[in-house]
Amino acid sequence: MARVTRAEQAGKEDDLNRALRAARDGDEASFRVLYRDVQPRLIRFAAAIAGPDAEDVTSEAWLQIARDLPTFRGDIDGFRGWTATITRHRALDHVRRRARRPTADLPVEELAGVAALDDTAALALDGISTEAALRLIAELPRDQADAVLLRVVMGLDAKAAGKVLGKRAGAVRTAAYRGLRRLADRLAPSGDTTGEPGAEEVFHQKGMRA
Repeated sequence: MARVTRAEQAGKEDDLNRALRAARDGDEASFRVLYRDVQPRLIRFAAAIAGPDAEDVTSEAWLQIARDLPTFRGDIDGFRGWTATITRHRALDHVRRRARRPTADLPVEELAGVAALDDTAALALDGISTEAALRLIAELPRDQADAVLLRVVMGLDAKAAGKVLGKRAGAVRTAAYRGLRRLADRLAPSGDTTGEPGAEEVFHQKGMRA
């Protein structure tokens, strides 16, 4: 897959910022542009928290997003963070409701089908399948899983991720670093601790911003 240059990425972000302004004024075509950009990230984010309820979670989230969009103020990065906050709250609500009425979990293979397999480049773990990546991230301590999901899956910078979690940017960076190191250790060949990329290198490879 060809790498996207910084200039191309900047151009895409400019286009999305224009779409955001138009969608805020009620343009439906521009709203669909925003949906296509954000939904693959949101469905993976929700799946890692709420599992088989991911589609229900994002459907509810988009109802609120559409309702409240005219009052949103910010750029496309802020919009991604805002949608992640809404989705996270909806996902946690689903988890709490499910805990009160337990049901059998879907097999992870079915969950993978929910998790937007067409865009796995946004995941931290390109070398393994989507379902395995989600499983590994979900096994991290909650603060590290949240940080990795927001920074890698949602593509937020540390400041925006911190707003979602109610934490300082530095705390998010630290949690993401530790989470990615744990994942690197899990994926390293048995007994091989050399040649692993550090968290900073992983961030660089993924185009993540500090």
